[in-house]
Amino acid sequence: MNEDQFRQQYKKAVDTMKPSENTKNRLISKMEQQQQERKRPRKTMYIAASLVIAAGIGIAGPNIWQQINGPAAPAQVAQVDPGTGITIPKVELPDPNAQVQASMIPLVVYEGNVYTQTLTRMEAADLTALRGDKLGTTTGGIDEWTGKDGYTELSSNIGVADIYTVKGYGSGFLIMSYMEIDGQAFADLYEHTNGITVNSGADLLGELNLEGRIASARWESFDSWNNGQQQYAPLAGGEVLDGFLSALEAAKPLAAEPLIEQGIYESEDRKIVYLELEDKVQVQLVLFGQGLVRYGNAPVFFELESGAFQALWDSMTP
Repeated sequence: MNEDQFRQQYKKAVDTMKPSENTKNRLISKMEQQQQERKRPRKTMYIAASLVIAAGIGIAGPNIWQQINGPAAPAQVAQVDPGTGITIPKVELPDPNAQVQASMIPLVVYEGNVYTQTLTRMEAADLTALRGDKLGTTTGGIDEWTGKDGYTELSSNIGVADIYTVKGYGSGFLIMSYMEIDGQAFADLYEHTNGITVNSGADLLGELNLEGRIASARWESFDSWNNGQQQYAPLAGGEVLDGFLSALEAAKPLAAEPLIEQGIYESEDRKIVYLELEDKVQVQLVLFGQGLVRYGNAPVFFELESGAFQALWDSMTP
């Protein structure tokens, strides 16, 4: 069972009012197993969780898709505006005739915006400590065939879960889902990164409050990441990392689509950086040898000042 199939099964079970003991135990076991097992090749998954954005009235359009077999469907496309930077638009429907194998990204509608599951991670126990004010409880029901009318406040495709703010972060950027099954907490982070304009790294990554809050850092080679080997090495902190983070805040945004079309993901000249913050939030950044950085699935790359980027890049040696 792949991750998407598991999530669909999990959603259906949570929607059930009285799941059997065997079902609950199986769900918990599967969730724990998925948190530990990531040993699968990822080379073809670089565009996983790409968003297709549609002009909607006030909220993103009917479907948010996750690519399964590469860039066969329209992806979320950032628009370049010389006067205002890079605009990440709202969600657009894919071509229904494209016959693309796809599944929906976990999502929640809050205050007229679609929040999608983020690549930023932390353990459920740590997330519980960051649980802020309750915003409401989701309803299930959103799926691949849901129309615009189904995207109502707190609708979702994750089943029934309570939604909270995240302490230390603005609810306009980050919220969390939380539920308990037999006393065990399950939580996930959801971020809002569509329908925004990005003039610099600060407009997106500034929401994570990275500077001055790094508790530990490590990195992984592309080969290790691609083969699910999880071979991490400590990342030097101090002036090198501080300089990199400052440069990232000031970095110039570049639209992702032209770079992808030019084959940036065909090169293995990449390194993955994992930053654990003081509050246990784990942020993942992908560094490209061309001097670029990408965060999550937002269709934007950031071009850093070459000296700060190269200093960190050169510090990551096997």
